[in-house]
Amino acid sequence: MEYVRLGRTGLMVSRLCLGTMNFGVHMTSEADAFSIMDQALELGINFFDSANVYGGKPGAGVTETILGNWFSQGGGRREKTVLATKVYGKMGEWPNESRLSALNIRRACDASLKRLKTDYIDLYQMHHIDRNSPWEEIWQAMETLVQQGKVLYVGSSNFAGWHIAQANEAAKQRHFMGLVSEQSLYNLAARTIELEVLPACQSYGLGMIPWSPLHGGMLGGALKKAAEGRHLEDLQKRRLEQHRPQLEQYEAFCDEIGEHPADVALAWMLHNPIVTSPIIGPRTAQQLSGSLRALEIKMNDEQMKRLDAIWPGPGGAAPEAYAW
Repeated sequence: MEYVRLGRTGLMVSRLCLGTMNFGVHMTSEADAFSIMDQALELGINFFDSANVYGGKPGAGVTETILGNWFSQGGGRREKTVLATKVYGKMGEWPNESRLSALNIRRACDASLKRLKTDYIDLYQMHHIDRNSPWEEIWQAMETLVQQGKVLYVGSSNFAGWHIAQANEAAKQRHFMGLVSEQSLYNLAARTIELEVLPACQSYGLGMIPWSPLHGGMLGGALKKAAEGRHLEDLQKRRLEQHRPQLEQYEAFCDEIGEHPADVALAWMLHNPIVTSPIIGPRTAQQLSGSLRALEIKMNDEQMKRLDAIWPGPGGAAPEAYAW
C-alpha cells in the first residue's frame, strides 16, 4: 500500500479510502462490514470514511454504530484507522438537528463519538455548504472541538472553489488551520471540479478525496454486466444509455490494455497529483481486494490522452477552460 500526506498536513493516509456508506440496513450486514474492515487493515488501507447520516435509517447513525462496534473489538483497530466522518445531514425532525449551526456541530459531534465508541475523530467534514451559518460561528464551533481534543482536522465535502477560499480565508483571520481536505464528486465522466475546485485545493493545500470514482458503477464494466444479464439499478440503466457510445469506446480501450474498467477508472484518478485517496465502497471483501490493482496500473501519456478523448473534461482550469 502507498501512503501520502493528507493535503498540507503531516497526516499519512492510504492511497485508497474505504467508504462505508454501504454498511447498514439492506446493504452490507454488520458481519460482512467487519470482514471488509479487517481485510482493509490487512491490505494496508488505514483511511475510513463515514457520515452520521449513513446506514439507510434516518437519524439512527447505523453506519457509525457498525464502525463503533468494530472498534470496540480492540486489536488496535481504532489506533490503526484514520477515521473520517461528517456533519450536516438531517438527524431528526427538530430545526437544529441538521446543517452547520454551532449547536448542531457540537451535538452532532458528541453523538458521532458515542456511536463510534471513540473519544476523537481524525477528520471531521462538513457534508455540504451551509449558506445560512456564518464562518465565524462555524469556525468557533470547530475550534472548540479541536481544543477539546474531540477533532484533529476539519474538512469539507461538496464545496465550490470559492467556498474553499472563503472558508480558509476566514480561518486564517482566526489563526486556525482551516480546511485540510475536500471530498467531491469526481471521476472520468464527472470532471466539473477541474474548473475551480481542484485549483482551489491545490492553492490552499487541501487533499482531494473523490467520491463515486466509478460514477455509481457505470465505469466498472456496466456494458459487459448488462450483456451478461446482471441486475442494474435504474440510475445505472439511465447512465448506461446516456453514455453508451463513450462506454463502448472505454470498455474496448480497457480490453485492449488488458485491465478491468473499474481499475482503469481508479488508476486514471490516482494519476492526478492533487488527488489524495479516491473513496472505494466495496460491498464484499472480494470487491475490496480487487481495487488494489489500480495502484499498480501506470498509464503512459498516450493512454491518458485517449481517455481524455473518450471522456473529455471541461478543458482545464477556469477561466482558460472557457475564455482566452
